[in-house]
Amino acid sequence: MRLLADTHLLLWWLAGGVGLPKRARAFLADTSNQVYFSAASIWEVSIKAALGKIEADPSEMLVALRSGGFEELPISGRHASAVMRLPDHHRDPFDRMLVAQSMVESLVLLTDDRVLSRYGATVIVTI
Repeated sequence: MRLLADTHLLLWWLAGGVGLPKRARAFLADTSNQVYFSAASIWEVSIKAALGKIEADPSEMLVALRSGGFEELPISGRHASAVMRLPDHHRDPFDRMLVAQSMVESLVLLTDDRVLSRYGATVIVTI
């Protein structure tokens, strides 16, 4: 399965699995899955770290994800324009970008955010 991990799951994975739901851990550990992280997640962490909302180094995050076997998914113009066509189920711009990317790239978004399940089969909620 081709998966896109959301920002929370990535941060929990980077913290050694602390807070990572068992179902998410199983998806991420399954070597038959191809797991991506979005540039939007790195951007979100950069903004929140700069504001003092979280303690994280986006540069270290990037290195750790790549060495952990995650594949980077850049943000393209197609992804950005797809956000406009999304129903207004969720207002967070980073989460909306992740949903748009998952739809455009035929990925399954892996998340702990139940609200995102309203976007349908492109989303798996791990809680």
